[in-house]
Order: sequence, then C-alpha cells, then structure tokens
Amino acid sequence: ACMPAAARAEGAEMFHKKCAGCHGKDGKAQTTMGKKLNMRDLTNPEVQKGSSDVQWQKIIIHGVKGAGGKNVMPATKVTADEVKDLVKHVRALKK
Repeated sequence: ACMPAAARAEGAEMFHKKCAGCHGKDGKAQTTMGKKLNMRDLTNPEVQKGSSDVQWQKIIIHGVKGAGGKNVMPATKVTADEVKDLVKHVRALKK
C-alpha cells in the first residue's frame, strides 16, 4: 500500500475506536453484533470490489439503514480526511 504511514496509522486507530466493536479489529465481522446483523467480511475480495471508495465514504458518513428504515450502522462523525483514512484502512484489510 503506497500511502503515508501516518494515514495508515490514523485510519487503523479510528477503525479500532469507531468500527471494530461491530466489524472486528480484523474486519471479518466475527463479533456478536457482526454476526447478529450478518455483516459482510471487509477482508473478502468480493466485498472489496463491490463498492467504490466514494460509496464507502458515504456509508461511513451517513450510516446504513436496514429494513423499515432502522439504523443498523450509525453515521460516523469524521472529517473529510479522516473518512479517507478509514477507507484506506479498510482497503488494506483485503485478503
């Protein structure tokens, strides 16, 4: 991955603080909540190919609504640079 080490570290730190509770530190979603909500494995190449960076940024910023409009992933309060760092970290989880 050709990105500054600081961006990788910041993205990883934010992921561990804001996302790992559900997605797991490794991104595989093998947590209680990840299993309950049938979350996708972020390390899976098909999942990685399934969304663009811009789509993932929108998901992070706006969250995800499930059936009936219920919030299944809350919006994440991050700056424009922070959301890009988070997406870079998720991309780095690829198998």
